[in-house]
Amino acid sequence: MSAGHPRQTLSLLDAVAIIVGLVIGAGIFRLPSIVAGNIDSGTLIVSVWFLGGLISLIGALCFAELATAYPHPGGEYHYLSRAYGRDCGFMFAWARMSVVQTGSIALLAYIFGDYASELLPLGEHGVAIYALGAVVALTALNVLGVRQTKAMQNLLFGATLLGLACVIVAGALVMSPLGPSEAPLPAETGAGGGSGTSAMGLAMVFVLLAYGGWNEAAYISAEVKDGPRNMVRALLIGIALVTVVYVAINLIYVQVLGPAGMAQSDAVARNVMHAAFGPAGSTFITVLIMVVVLASLNVTILTGARTNFALGQDFRMFAFLAHWSARGGAPVRALILQAAVAIGLIGLGAMQRSGVETMVEYLSPVFWLFFLLTGLALFVLRRREAARTRPFRVPLYPVTPALFCLTSAYLLYSSLNYTGAGALAGVAVLLLGLPLLFAARRQPAAAGAD
Repeated sequence: MSAGHPRQTLSLLDAVAIIVGLVIGAGIFRLPSIVAGNIDSGTLIVSVWFLGGLISLIGALCFAELATAYPHPGGEYHYLSRAYGRDCGFMFAWARMSVVQTGSIALLAYIFGDYASELLPLGEHGVAIYALGAVVALTALNVLGVRQTKAMQNLLFGATLLGLACVIVAGALVMSPLGPSEAPLPAETGAGGGSGTSAMGLAMVFVLLAYGGWNEAAYISAEVKDGPRNMVRALLIGIALVTVVYVAINLIYVQVLGPAGMAQSDAVARNVMHAAFGPAGSTFITVLIMVVVLASLNVTILTGARTNFALGQDFRMFAFLAHWSARGGAPVRALILQAAVAIGLIGLGAMQRSGVETMVEYLSPVFWLFFLLTGLALFVLRRREAARTRPFRVPLYPVTPALFCLTSAYLLYSSLNYTGAGALAGVAVLLLGLPLLFAARRQPAAAGAD
């Protein structure tokens, strides 16, 4: 039984900071080089990053209708359960608990450990030690309550935007005639990739991965002040801000390094900062990436536990998770379980570390499957609950949600078609939830179920 319930304590600024923190992560420092490896035109590189923002905006409009019509700490779990029944909701919650959210937490923690080890090495297992420490520290912060969490997120949000602005300014200095004479000249072609349909499709998989995370805002919809209005505003402002930053920083990358230089670099931002300021610039960008990753990790921990809380409300097997701390305003037990699973994944990574691409393979098919189902849920709920009050209605219905669903279906196909064993592993773990579902169905619904 819950000891409390979500309260509306988050302002518009808090919600925007959470959304930006969810989206702007390590991806913008790593994925542009992979995108450039598939596209040999600087103009197309910048264009696909703008297109990614547009597609994300379309998806956000769909989620804005769902979040304002059904404000609930379970977010997508709640929408899927209403549209398709408790079984689908259960499988989604299992996917987040075992694949999507905990895998993302472990991945972000490892990225933080990588960069922290560059500044202060701790030996053979230093990366895992830093990763574990980050998960434990930020989970403890979330356990203390949403007030402490949002204060930290606002601080990290400001530092992230300031740091990214510094990279953009540094790139502008390098491009200037007064900048360093050794700065690479702009190049329009030569990245070694292509501009065909398959190359563009694969590039969009990674672009939209970098934009991923805005949907997590659904999990705070019940905690935002003046939710119906501010959730829509937060989503639109957040994605617009991220799009401006992503397009600007990729324009800098193209102009300073050229498509070929981007494709050959594993650290495009570091190359730009080094060109402008030398070794001091490289150190600065390392610290910046650590701050950005911490911001993403913080909000990933915050939103992930909300699904576990909702699962506990609906299924007696997980009723122990349906405890909301009235003192701190957080689902403490759900946070602890989530941290335990993420720490287990970190331990596995310490024994046999996988790369970024492998983790993307693991996460992507499951992620896009449920993204597609959530988009389709908008159609189902519009028809089934036509009398429901909808403070915000997605414009140009049904065209807008149809575009979102088609995009999600294509990316589900791409994530299975372009990836390997990692994708199969993620799907296999998802299917392991079926025996648990059969066991849960034999028990009566928990007291908090709708």
